[in-house]
Amino acid sequence: MVAGLLLAAGAGRRMGMPKALVDDWLVRSIEVLREGGCDDVLVVLGAAADEARALLPADQRVVVAEDWDEGMGASLRVGLAALGSGAEAAVVHLVDLPDVGPDVVARVVSTGSTAGSTTGLARAAYAGVPGHPVLIGRDHWAGVIEAAVGDQGARGYLKTHDVRLVECGDLACGNDVDRR
Repeated sequence: MVAGLLLAAGAGRRMGMPKALVDDWLVRSIEVLREGGCDDVLVVLGAAADEARALLPADQRVVVAEDWDEGMGASLRVGLAALGSGAEAAVVHLVDLPDVGPDVVARVVSTGSTAGSTTGLARAAYAGVPGHPVLIGRDHWAGVIEAAVGDQGARGYLKTHDVRLVECGDLACGNDVDRR
């Protein structure tokens, strides 16, 4: 089983509001993960968590990163720890990538799965530049949790491990949106 892990906890300071509250990004990102091959999706909320949760179906799995203001690392740690034992891998996606569609997720999942269900590491790239989503096999979760600090997320961990870059520039630009 591949779980989707949607990080949507930030305050969106440059955006002027939490990105989880922008347009339909939150619900759309969940659909992108599901349609891209994730069996289950866990959403990590933080800033404006109550408002964001109100946008979701009642049965949507949600966890709140209480220390969300520390940066993406806090959300990633909380999310991976909350996934539970059923998933062999997690596809980490960010709520502020509105042009990334299910085809990108499916390509990353497909490539990451060939690397080994629990050992795979795969990352979308756009014109050769690493981006999101990122597939992290279960065997790497403890290391990622330990290394995820500040706003770096898994970046440091991924730099020291063999990660398959999956070119997706033909499908999306992969740029995060920080301003309206």
